Amino acid sequence: MPVRSLSGPRPARRFRLFAALAAALAARRSRRDLARLDPRLLRDIGLTESEARAEAIRPVWDAPDHWKR
Repeated sequence: MPVRSLSGPRPARRFRLFAALAAALAARRSRRDLARLDPRLLRDIGLTESEARAEAIRPVWDAPDHWKR
């Protein structure tokens, strides 16, 4: 039976977990900030209040693929 190395895939797994956590926290911050924008600023970025509200209440794990890169 082969012996497993202690330096095997664990660091990579930890890095992926840390990266996923960091992405979730960034999404949470972005959505919280979006929820705080006033209607004038929302119009400047091309969003309605209802679109901003809908995005702001999405769970952190529900992020578009282009956010995960």
